[in-house]
Amino acid sequence: MDLYEVFGIVPVYGNTLKGYGMKSPARKDIKPGMKVSLIQKKDQTSGVLTEGTVKDILTNSPTHPHGIKVRLRTGEVGRVKKLHDVP
Repeated sequence: MDLYEVFGIVPVYGNTLKGYGMKSPARKDIKPGMKVSLIQKKDQTSGVLTEGTVKDILTNSPTHPHGIKVRLRTGEVGRVKKLHDVP
């Protein structure tokens, strides 16, 4: 049993969530106040995702190959890999 199984972590590589075949959400789909999972710069090698609520959207372009960069209400910054509040 490895750490991924123990903690239920989904490793992330590039623009696709490993094993799920999901692309990162586009900017138009992300709104302040939404709950998201993102990957921080420090966690890129391990693939650990951080959950939180979007405060600011930092990427100006409509898409980005590694995900749209946002700032969470806690101040953490990273690229969005998954949306939790999908209307």
